[in-house]
Amino acid sequence: MLFSVSTNRVGGYTDRFWYPRFWDGMTIRAWLRLLKSGRFRVAPIRWGMVFIVTALAVTFNSPCAAAQKLCYGTRIRRTDLAEPPVFIIGHWRSGTTLLHEYLIRDSRFTFADTYACFAPEHFIVSRYLLRPIAALLMPKKRPIDNMEAGFDRPQEDEFALTSMGLPSPYRNLIFPNNIPGIDLEYLTLRHLSEEQRQEWLDGLDIFLKSLTYLSPGKRIILKSPPHTGRIRTILQRYPEAKFVHIHRNPYSIFPSTYNLWMRLARDEGVQRPSGIGMEDYIFNTLNTMYESLEADLEILKPNQFCDIAFKELTGEPIKTLETIYQSLQLDGFETVRPVFEEFAATQKSYQKNQFDLNPETKEQIAIRWHHYFERYGYEK
Repeated sequence: MLFSVSTNRVGGYTDRFWYPRFWDGMTIRAWLRLLKSGRFRVAPIRWGMVFIVTALAVTFNSPCAAAQKLCYGTRIRRTDLAEPPVFIIGHWRSGTTLLHEYLIRDSRFTFADTYACFAPEHFIVSRYLLRPIAALLMPKKRPIDNMEAGFDRPQEDEFALTSMGLPSPYRNLIFPNNIPGIDLEYLTLRHLSEEQRQEWLDGLDIFLKSLTYLSPGKRIILKSPPHTGRIRTILQRYPEAKFVHIHRNPYSIFPSTYNLWMRLARDEGVQRPSGIGMEDYIFNTLNTMYESLEADLEILKPNQFCDIAFKELTGEPIKTLETIYQSLQLDGFETVRPVFEEFAATQKSYQKNQFDLNPETKEQIAIRWHHYFERYGYEK
């Protein structure tokens, strides 16, 4: 195998059958569309999970989504975003979540919390009824590390788009054994038809308008690694959007990403993940995303993009955040500095996952991701 890792310390919760799954908030239309993408290849051991998600979709999610559309649909569509959104981008396990946690401390911003991503088509009408009940079932940590979890914590809007029934590479989490993968063209959106791109943008737009409807006047801070390769398409709808990119040592990214995909597929999937092809999938997706990113940087203005390193964020968080505010021309840094300092103090005792790579795997990482090493100055 190309990949071999010895786990010294890996955080995360121990899965329990009552924990909510990302698909539990889907409507029946979106759920069937997702199952169809994997050709309904459900392992017998997961029939119970499929039954529960289907029952929730029929009895609760679809009626709630219909109620939200009836009561709020017109108002949501007429809602204008307060300001162009800010997108946190970078490969999975590069520190995007930590950066997101910092930036949402600025109370002038709003964000997609886990409940909104869990129930993207009805979170406005159901959040005061279902959210407190479902929160009792939520684990206190994320499945793959020691970061805090909960329905009020920031989440990737890619999960919202997936739960709305839009095509996404995240469909591979529920069908992890479909090789070479599902919806990989949606990793960059470059090779889609214009109709497909507009459908994706319309889905993102209605989700962002729903967030703005709940938090009028606030700028949205989003975080999803797949957006790393989608800048050109995002600018079609939000030409003044801003992007913060964070990078990390590839020798840390690779094993952590492998752990991420295998753990999420095991907890969220309708198949038992075999891991076959996972190494190539990780190698290829990074190269695809960053080839697209490099091509898209040329169309951004200086105040639309900022590049930081994970080691900068963890080593000198306040200085790094100040750099972001200055680069993107975001006002009011000194006002929120004390809040950032307070949060930074809580991160000093955080325990990161630790992995060991064998020499063969390190060699493959250095060879297959050599452009990333060179672009961001990491030693092989």
